[in-house]
Amino acid sequence: MHGKYYSFTAEQLQGILNDFLGLRLSTHQNLVTPAQVLARCSRQQQDWVLAWLKILVRDHREIAYQFVQYAPQAVALLEANLLEEWVAEALEIYEHQDLTAALAHLQAVATYAQTYQRRQHCLPLVEIQGILEKFVLGLAGRPLKLAGSEITYTDTETLFLPLVLNRFVERHNNFFLYKAMVVHLWAQTGFGTWRRRLSTITAQFNHRDKALRLFHTLERLRLDACIARELPGCYRDMGHLLILFGEQRIPLGWEEIAQQLAQPMASVEDSYRLLTTVYPGSVPAPVCYQGILLPESTEQVMASRQVRDKQTLQTALTQLSQPSDSLTGLTPQPTSDSRQGHREQVAHSSPTTTANHSPSREPDVTNSLHFSVTTNSAATTQSITHFTLDEQRMTSELQQVISSIIQDHGEIPEDYLLIPGNETGEATETNSIGAYSHENKINTKEKTFLYPEWDYRRQKYYNHWCVLREVEVPLQAEEFVTTTLQRYRGLLKSLRRIFAMLRGGDKRLKKQPFGEDIDLDALITAYADTRTGLEMDEQIFTKLQRITRDVAVMFMVDMSGSTKGWINQAERESLILLCEVLETLGDRYAIYGFSGKTRQHCEIYPIKRFDEAYNTVVRQRISGIAPQQYTRMGVTIRHLTQLFKPIEAKIKLLITLSDGKPDDEGDNYRGTYGIEDTRQALLEAKREGIHPFCITIDTEARIYLPRLYGTVNYIVMDKVQQLPLKIADIYRKLTT
Repeated sequence: MHGKYYSFTAEQLQGILNDFLGLRLSTHQNLVTPAQVLARCSRQQQDWVLAWLKILVRDHREIAYQFVQYAPQAVALLEANLLEEWVAEALEIYEHQDLTAALAHLQAVATYAQTYQRRQHCLPLVEIQGILEKFVLGLAGRPLKLAGSEITYTDTETLFLPLVLNRFVERHNNFFLYKAMVVHLWAQTGFGTWRRRLSTITAQFNHRDKALRLFHTLERLRLDACIARELPGCYRDMGHLLILFGEQRIPLGWEEIAQQLAQPMASVEDSYRLLTTVYPGSVPAPVCYQGILLPESTEQVMASRQVRDKQTLQTALTQLSQPSDSLTGLTPQPTSDSRQGHREQVAHSSPTTTANHSPSREPDVTNSLHFSVTTNSAATTQSITHFTLDEQRMTSELQQVISSIIQDHGEIPEDYLLIPGNETGEATETNSIGAYSHENKINTKEKTFLYPEWDYRRQKYYNHWCVLREVEVPLQAEEFVTTTLQRYRGLLKSLRRIFAMLRGGDKRLKKQPFGEDIDLDALITAYADTRTGLEMDEQIFTKLQRITRDVAVMFMVDMSGSTKGWINQAERESLILLCEVLETLGDRYAIYGFSGKTRQHCEIYPIKRFDEAYNTVVRQRISGIAPQQYTRMGVTIRHLTQLFKPIEAKIKLLITLSDGKPDDEGDNYRGTYGIEDTRQALLEAKREGIHPFCITIDTEARIYLPRLYGTVNYIVMDKVQQLPLKIADIYRKLTT
């Protein structure tokens, strides 16, 4: 009995079903089985099935009959709201496709339920990215970043992982799969998979893709063996995943090959040697954590890094070659007079050096490194100097560079130890390249900057593509500022009061071992304890702890031509109000406008830098903000990211004020290209710990902003006049 109604019996249900279906169908007379199964359901579930049966009979009898067959299974597997979706989706499939597809949907109810369960238990990368980043940080080798991607691979600087995993119903198994992917990709960088040009070697085979996949299988076997030696716990977890997936760690017939690659001295050279052996055979299926190899893009990133590492090392050695002992961590040793002596010293390194080591495993840079450095110049004689680098005296940056070089090459190449010189024989200056692997170059004298741009069609960057110039904003009289402050004086007074309450203050901590005052509650409890024979608790004081905000925010203001009129006025009013209340709050902030026309004429307008005070000049710059050209956003975001990087803050916000989507004249920046370049630039900013947010008045923004900022990191203002009234409140919510 359920409620005040009994459930229908099998005989009753068979009669009801016959009333609906038995007289109308000539091919399906047997309703006994579904009636018996349905009889075991609750009356509420039975009523639901019969109600839908009435609806389906009117649309199509065959669908109604199949529904009766699978409805008992559905009510057992699906929740009430999902039952409705399951049936409604069958009708929609019937309307837009055909009867066969609709019937197949009903019959696959078990798969439908399983898919729903996986969707409910899916694990987004963003939820565990922090955990995985700490895990990667604990692994030896080059520091690696994590990023979401539709494919799983590494370019030796970033591990690209799926945005969401739902391969398992249990979330912890999805987490283990993420972890296994991370370990395998890390092993590629740590155990020398990329020490030779894979793109060139595989191009020699008739079927390059086949050769590439076979090589990956060989390397996966070798790397699994390395992981088993270095990280046995992870190796066991990876084996558990293979069992869950029903996959074999060693492909059938590859046992002898796997044994060779499992030897401690096996290197990537063994995988290349065996590639010719296995090429005539078929390609084994990849395992769950394997991902893919992308030689071209990886080798491009490596080439940029190797140039950067070489220049950084040579810069340090150049400084060392000067008659000064000021360089930390580098100690000159007695010199030699011949190139032969130089070669002998490199070949005969100390046993503790990492310049020559086994290529199968990258040890940390430890103890000391012994170098022989040749200074090349136009002079007829060449100076050869030997150096010893003591680990305790090396800078952390230099240690990382040396470790990175060894990881890429298996040793420090001899040409890395040659210091280039000019015609006078003096060492030339070597500039280290910026954060971008595509070699961001900056001309600080002319305040002109070169930045890359992302082409989503090629899945590559255009190097040195956009020319960005820093342009001063024409100063205007402060009349606009005065008018704005007068117009919003009531709102401003209220905002200052609200923001003043957000400033850092003092919090009283209780139950402290020492402090400024007695914690009466703790003292009473301690006294009561002593009366019962317990030892008196000494934590009976209170003390004040200073609470400080650690926020830095950069405002990126759209100065394109479309902001003319009300929009421009609202932007300027908003910035004035923000500056006034932020001065009350004490947060560090900067303001930059942006515009431009084509990639050759991108412009950035410094309105207030982080190290500038909010003064008359800043107010005059805000007054002088005027509409310019177009909205090429990607290059601006990359530039502001570079400016933001040296700022130390717990919370870093990049807030964009805009009236529309990315746009520019010519070269296809409008549409998908501009949106994807902007999205890539925002992802780069996120990797640097910067949180982007967008405030826009574009009524169509809900179409493209989720792609750029995610579903919650933007707000659309319906009326431009609301911008000055809302922007301070938006900022308050973002930072508290």
